[in-house]
Amino acid sequence: MKKIKIIAEIGVNHNGKISLAKKLIKHAKNAGADFVKFQCYSSNDLVTDKAKKAKYQKKFKKKETQKDMLKQYELSLAQLKELKKFSKKIGIKFLLSVFDVESLKKFKSLNLNIVKIPSGELNNFQLLEQILKYNLEIILSTGMSKFVEISKTINYLKKKNKKKITVLHCISSYPTHPKDVQIYNMLKIKKNHNIDVGFSDHTDSYEAAIAATTLGATTIEKHLTINTNMKGPDHSSSLNPKKFSEFVKSIRNTEKIITNKTKKISFDESQNLKIVRKSIVAKTKIKKGERFSRNNITTKRPDNGISASQWFKVLNKIAKKNFEINDKITL
Repeated sequence: MKKIKIIAEIGVNHNGKISLAKKLIKHAKNAGADFVKFQCYSSNDLVTDKAKKAKYQKKFKKKETQKDMLKQYELSLAQLKELKKFSKKIGIKFLLSVFDVESLKKFKSLNLNIVKIPSGELNNFQLLEQILKYNLEIILSTGMSKFVEISKTINYLKKKNKKKITVLHCISSYPTHPKDVQIYNMLKIKKNHNIDVGFSDHTDSYEAAIAATTLGATTIEKHLTINTNMKGPDHSSSLNPKKFSEFVKSIRNTEKIITNKTKKISFDESQNLKIVRKSIVAKTKIKKGERFSRNNITTKRPDNGISASQWFKVLNKIAKKNFEINDKITL
């Protein structure tokens, strides 16, 4: 089993501040994530002037438009280059979600070889067509999508893309309630398309990602923030640095649990084996020449004599000496 790729989704949780973005990159690295991911978009090309915000985005400023909100978090090419350079410096891979054709040009100038297609762009064939021109490795999220839509996009990408494609099962609600996760849909995608799958986790806990790991996810994505109470659309459905570290650790431990498919006795088990298994001992006083029977022998810990597994071999044998109660039986 290959090591699962863990993506720390910073998204817009930098709140437009490069200093905060760098702090989050450090936390992602320290937690053991493989990638940090930001969003690459142009507000003018992504959304119309009067587009309303989603319900979860209205928590802090109800009257502002979606465009007003997005402008606060939009990163310039220079800023993205700075964050990519910083990520490389501290040793974590840099990843971007691309939301529009104009921003794809910005993305391309960063010389990245993996692109993330966010859930909202799954059916945006204008953007998908342009992405395919660059022959990139693709990670595709599938929130808000029916299977027929997912299949249409996967088939289109597979037909024209020579590089690896990973499809993430995703529920685009923030946070996602456990009853809505539907993690077996990840397996259905894998079965239907013979493709690597993963999970973009918007729950506020670890269980769903652990379940995805046990079911064969190759990539897990989770939002990271400095503080879940900060103002912004995604903070409340993210994990703070401490919990994100625990999240990564839980995934890595789950990997260890499911990796070895052979049955072998561990070192610790071997130390306990002789203590908790039993050997055959005298149940009563036994005289030389007496026959061993169920009435005069029994099995007790520890296993430092004839093993209890030899019970039937010992029965009906003749005692070659006298035995006191609890003496180890010898033949």
